[in-house]
Amino acid sequence: MSAMIGCLAATKKPQLFQRLVLLAGSPRYLDEEGYEGGFNRSELDKIFESMKQNFSGWVHTFAPNAISANNPSAVAEFEQSLLKMKPQVALSVAKTVFLSDLRWVLPRVHVPCTIIQTRKDPIVPLAVTSYMNKKLGSHSKVKILETQGHFPQLTAYRLLLEALKDSLSLKLH
Repeated sequence: MSAMIGCLAATKKPQLFQRLVLLAGSPRYLDEEGYEGGFNRSELDKIFESMKQNFSGWVHTFAPNAISANNPSAVAEFEQSLLKMKPQVALSVAKTVFLSDLRWVLPRVHVPCTIIQTRKDPIVPLAVTSYMNKKLGSHSKVKILETQGHFPQLTAYRLLLEALKDSLSLKLH
């Protein structure tokens, strides 16, 4: 969601931004005809019901799926962060995020953007990355990390760091 918050901010105050880095971002998670967001409505309804009925059980299922790597410490870190949320707040946030449609904002972003995405993200399919790149126009570029999972900052931080350095044109000595 932070990627789309950045896009919204850049449309309101473009002078504050030199570049956006959009990590595993999606303007819409819900599929519709002609758009693959990653989830159909019945899948989202099952997620919401699971969160409502047994939040900690949902967390213990969702976290390893989202991490998508044999990385117990990353799974535990993500689980702990989710479990700090009140279940009703987490459900409200999940509904807001997963049911949002911010596709309209992409053509209004006029600062350079780098979209960074893992090769296999269980939350955001590569079709979303292609969609975002097309809608952002000529001032965007895509960097696909050769890893899996929705949180490369937890599981593939070296790959992510290299992509960030490249995107921001930083040279470390």
